[in-house]
Amino acid sequence: MQIFYLFVFAVFKVWEQLIGSKSPMVNVFMAVPTIYSKLIEYYDQHFTQPRVQDFIRAVCKERIRLMVSGSAALPQPVLKRWAEITGHVLLERYGMAEISMALSNLLKGPRVPGTGCVVRDQGELPAQEGLLLHRGGKEGELLVRGSSVFQKCWNKPQETADTFTEDGWFKTDGMYWIMGRTSVDIIKSGGYKISALDVAVIGAPDPTWGQKVTAVVQLKKGKTLTLSQLKHMALYTIPTGLILVEEMARNQMGKVNKKDLLRQFSPTRSD
Repeated sequence: MQIFYLFVFAVFKVWEQLIGSKSPMVNVFMAVPTIYSKLIEYYDQHFTQPRVQDFIRAVCKERIRLMVSGSAALPQPVLKRWAEITGHVLLERYGMAEISMALSNLLKGPRVPGTGCVVRDQGELPAQEGLLLHRGGKEGELLVRGSSVFQKCWNKPQETADTFTEDGWFKTDGMYWIMGRTSVDIIKSGGYKISALDVAVIGAPDPTWGQKVTAVVQLKKGKTLTLSQLKHMALYTIPTGLILVEEMARNQMGKVNKKDLLRQFSPTRSD
C-alpha cells in the first residue's frame, strides 16, 4: 500500500491525481469537507463539457473504490453534488487525535448523511452515578474505549482524570447524528482546530469551511476596531466576521457565554 500526500493544496493537482494517467493512481481518497467544496467549485467552472463530465464520472467509478470525508461535518449539498459528479457517496467518518477513528457510515449499505455506526463494539456502556445515557432524540456526549485510545495527558494527571470515566471510557462529545461539540472553545475551520479560550470568538456556520471565525467584540468607550486591524494573527485564525455589541452576554460566573452568542448571531446553528 502506498500513501500519497499533496503537501501544498492545489485544486487542479488533486483533480489531476484523481483522474490522470500518471502513477501512482489513487484508489482511496480522503479529504476534509472544505477540499470537496473546492473540488466541486473547480469542476463547475472548468469541466463544463458533457463528454469531460462523463469521463470524470467513469474514471472515478472504475478506479476509485472509496472516498472518505472527515475532520468536520459534511454539508449535505456537498455530499449530493459529489455523488452526482463522481458516482461516489462519501463515507463520513468521526475520529479524534486521541482515539483514531471511532465511527463511520456503513462501508456496505446505505450511507445516511450526518450519521454513523460503531467501527467496533467495545461492550456495554458504563452506568455511573451522574452519567446520563440519552435515548431517542436528545443531545449527549459519546464515550469511547479501545486499544486505539490514548492512555493519558502527558504530565497532566488531573486533566487525564477529567477526560476518562472511572472505568476507562474516554469522554468525547444504533445511528447517531453529530449535533456539534459540547465545547464552544474549539472552532473547526477548513480542518484546522482553533482555540477560542478566554476570548469572545464563535464558530459561525459556513457552507465551505464548516465554521468561520467570527469575533463578537464589546469595545471600550471611544475605541474602534475593524477586521483589517487583526491581520497580525495566524492566517487561519483571523476572524472573517466581526460583530460589535454594546454588552457581552455572560453567565452567572461572569464568563462570556459563547453558546448564547452563537444562538443569537447564528440562530440556525445547534450547540
